[in-house]
Amino acid sequence: MTATVHRHRSYINLLMLLRVIGWLLMIEAAFMVIPCVVGLFYGERSFWQFLICIGVTAGCGGGLMSIRPLSREMGKREAICLTGFTWIILSIFGMLPFLICQTHLNITDAFFETMSGFTTTGATVLNSLSDVPKSILLWRCIVQWIGGLGIILFTLAVLPMLNYQGGMQLFNAEVTGITHDKLRPRISYTAQGLWLVYISLTVLLTVLLLFSDMTPFDAICYGLSTMSTGGFANSDMTIDGYGSLYIKIVIMLFMFIGGVNFSLIYKAVTGNGRHIFRNDALKWYLVIILICYAALVFNLWSRGMAHTLDDVTIDPLFQAVSILSSTGLTEPDFHDWGPVAIVVLVVMMFMGACAGSTSGGAKIDRFIVLFKFLRNEFFKMMHPSAVTTVSINGKGTPNAVIMKTLAFLFLYVVVIMAGGVALVLIGLPLKDSFFCCLSAVSNTGLGTDITGINGNYYYVAPAAKWVLSFIMLTGRLELFTILLLFTPSFWKK
Repeated sequence: MTATVHRHRSYINLLMLLRVIGWLLMIEAAFMVIPCVVGLFYGERSFWQFLICIGVTAGCGGGLMSIRPLSREMGKREAICLTGFTWIILSIFGMLPFLICQTHLNITDAFFETMSGFTTTGATVLNSLSDVPKSILLWRCIVQWIGGLGIILFTLAVLPMLNYQGGMQLFNAEVTGITHDKLRPRISYTAQGLWLVYISLTVLLTVLLLFSDMTPFDAICYGLSTMSTGGFANSDMTIDGYGSLYIKIVIMLFMFIGGVNFSLIYKAVTGNGRHIFRNDALKWYLVIILICYAALVFNLWSRGMAHTLDDVTIDPLFQAVSILSSTGLTEPDFHDWGPVAIVVLVVMMFMGACAGSTSGGAKIDRFIVLFKFLRNEFFKMMHPSAVTTVSINGKGTPNAVIMKTLAFLFLYVVVIMAGGVALVLIGLPLKDSFFCCLSAVSNTGLGTDITGINGNYYYVAPAAKWVLSFIMLTGRLELFTILLLFTPSFWKK
């Protein structure tokens, strides 16, 4: 018995990984059918091109599914490998529509656009969306929506067999946060519950947008990109361009919801609403939004830019929620808000919203642990014999979790610094390099001078786009899942 366990753990079950990837490619091909039908509806040539993409993706997926591994066992190493490589492989096949449809993108730009979508970063290389087929615009939003809760999490929901084959390891490798609680006895049921909440909120948002001046197509696209906190638009016109206070309020509300832990939402809708009032991260989320909102209002007032009621109410609040949730939708005149607004923006980008949400950033939960840990350390300097604990939601936090949180935040800064240096060496200006790196690792998608505040990365060097693509993936999978693949100990028996 012991020898059998040792034999299973001494190698990575590559054949089983390839088989699961085959299932994932079949799922991706199924999602491609939606924009294909839209292309047919609008009489676009992209209909035939999407058929080709579906055929290639499904063909490769079917081939991998035919593999019959000797063992179906999947452990922690298989889960980490599958999670990391799946996002890359699905991005490779997901970029096919950008390559062969009327977007005129090369391989670098197509991969960057797709990775930006799957990681819900929202950075784009498309200069104008006016000539882009509607099927491609919808595909961009679908890609973001899939990546919002996670590709692997969706697979766990639709393939219950993975519940017995490393399901919990897969869940932990992709879902954001410090700790991961199962909502149901089986991990597949937990995944289904989270996706049910996600789908329901997306449908509700889309229906609410249909009561505005948006077309059904626009409502669907913004429903997908807003709920995933991705921020891809489907036209060159910003949200402000609709001139509708109703649209702004609805989108702002759902951007806020996208930054809330979906497990908390699930518990609330299933009758466990008491958890909402006990959740420290949600309280901090609300307080941070109000503080950032007040800072932006004061900044606008001090610069003489508060001309209308919207300038001191909806606009700065919309901006605070958008950036903190990493959606990245900006006011058209945000670049004129001055350096104070940029500082607030950087802080919000770095911090992000709640763990377990679709937002990016380092997550508020980790900063709660950091601040409480530092408070305890200062207290122990005056009272060395005191016994302290970091309490989250009324419960003590294990030291292992605290150490992992501190390591994550340190590594987060290291990734930003290393990525910024790499971009400087490639040739980007210093300020752009570090800002774009922060934007990529936090999955916000904003830019500065070379890209513009809305983050059009068309003019960024090809090598820099590959670096940023890697950083976007690293940030979405919360550093450890990707960086662990580069450590020699991971590959040792």
